[in-house]
Amino acid sequence: MIDKRFIGHALAPFSVPVEAGRLRFFAKATAQTDPVYFDDSAAREAGYPGLLIPATFLFCLEMEGPNPSAVRDLLGLDYRYLLHGEQGFRYHAMAYAGDVLTFEPRIEDIWDKKQGALEFVARATRVTKQTGQHVADLRCVTVVRHPSGGQA
Repeated sequence: MIDKRFIGHALAPFSVPVEAGRLRFFAKATAQTDPVYFDDSAAREAGYPGLLIPATFLFCLEMEGPNPSAVRDLLGLDYRYLLHGEQGFRYHAMAYAGDVLTFEPRIEDIWDKKQGALEFVARATRVTKQTGQHVADLRCVTVVRHPSGGQA
């Protein structure tokens, strides 16, 4: 069983610059049609200081932390038995190309179901920009499926 003493554990914060070229690539890959996501001029004409960050791009940036597997490593989770259970975003402010975003991840909760055959780890990440403005809260739930029926 995953040690519930890790609930509330904060991982090391990290910062990531938002590069316009990566935003354009992401916009193309996700079939964005609004030019504020890939055309600097259109973004500025719309009143934005730079290209807008598409909603789910923050997840990509979060994966650029110094150790994207920090939670798995900390908790000793076997990657072979992990499932992506849930992902959510709550936005508080816009972010743009040129911003530097700081991610502050922590383990929000750990629980089990089916007598331990399934365990869940919820990670919450606060995102702020270089001005200190709160941009978003990210939430990700990882599911650990124990083939032994909970005998981890």
